[in-house]
Amino acid sequence: MPSANGSAVAGAAGPAFQGPAFQAPDTPPGRVPAVSLDPDPDDESDDTIALRIEALIIGAERQYTPFQAARAAGVSMELAARFWRAMGFPDIGQARVLTEADVLALRRLAGLVEAGLLSEPMAIQVARSTGQTTARLADWQIDSFLEGLTEPPEPGMTRTEVALPLVELLLPELQEFLVYVWRRQLAAATGRVVQAQDDAEMVDRRLAVGFADLVGFTRLTRRLEEEELGELVEAFETTAADQVAAQGGRLIKTLGDEVLFAADDAGTAADIGLRLVETLREDPMMPELRVGIAFGTVTTRMGDVFGNTVNLASRLTSIAPKDMVLVDGAMRDELTSAGLAPRSEKAADTAEAGDARPPGYRFALQPLYQRPVRGLGIVEPWLLTRRDDTA
Repeated sequence: MPSANGSAVAGAAGPAFQGPAFQAPDTPPGRVPAVSLDPDPDDESDDTIALRIEALIIGAERQYTPFQAARAAGVSMELAARFWRAMGFPDIGQARVLTEADVLALRRLAGLVEAGLLSEPMAIQVARSTGQTTARLADWQIDSFLEGLTEPPEPGMTRTEVALPLVELLLPELQEFLVYVWRRQLAAATGRVVQAQDDAEMVDRRLAVGFADLVGFTRLTRRLEEEELGELVEAFETTAADQVAAQGGRLIKTLGDEVLFAADDAGTAADIGLRLVETLREDPMMPELRVGIAFGTVTTRMGDVFGNTVNLASRLTSIAPKDMVLVDGAMRDELTSAGLAPRSEKAADTAEAGDARPPGYRFALQPLYQRPVRGLGIVEPWLLTRRDDTA
């Protein structure tokens, strides 16, 4: 969706982003005039360069107040305000800071509603999910990516002066790459929905859900410097994302010292959990890891997952031993019914002793003591290991 953000560069818009959003047309105008795409080339202060960067990213001149943008898009002020806020943008009063791209974005969303392709609540969800996802992406790119590339090469140069030509070069490439990745992810998500057994499974699906949590992270926050802590979290999230993707799972979200992932089948989730433990164990700089996985019905909304299965996976993680993976009974049943783990080690030993071609079990499961779990009743956790580890 075209950007409707008038604040691509922090601070460039200044006071324009104060006051109520999308107010009635009699609201006093904002204090910042429209930004020209052609500022004075002789004025090369950091503020002017910042405005040029912002104009380059936005790609169009600021010329509309919110009321004018809503009228040009043919939508009501109320709906325009709901779309704007759903995308995660701040209140802007009636400053003349919106562009033709903002009008086009409003017109497209409203057009989908008018055509009956989306309901109004669904269009709001589209705006919100897109805004939340791209906001985090933009923050990451600015904080971690551009910041590392804009180190002044010569004394006397500012980071802002280096950023302008860099943005000019990177912007079209990153935009194309963003669209490519989005299409790939959309195709994968569509494939999962099409393979659902019935309409109910498109929203409430049976999945394996897992949490992976760094042990002793709170203590680390007191001991490590901020930069060291940031590097550790980034390394953990990178490793987790790589392992989840490599095994065919989906990284739902990261929470600093914890990641939430999901997989369509129990075998994939089991592999992910064990790979995470094995990979981080090889890194002496990383704390131990605890993993909990549960299998069951999950409600999916806006890329997130909810329900008792998710809650149970979280509880299993909190009681898992260090560098171990705990699973629930439903996950154990899925693994055994798929022939990926024996129902008991005694049964496995008997099968191997009496069969020239013993079953190819990949995992071993050891029952632990039943225990009450707050809000979920009595739970019997199972310790998951690789079959080779227990041979």
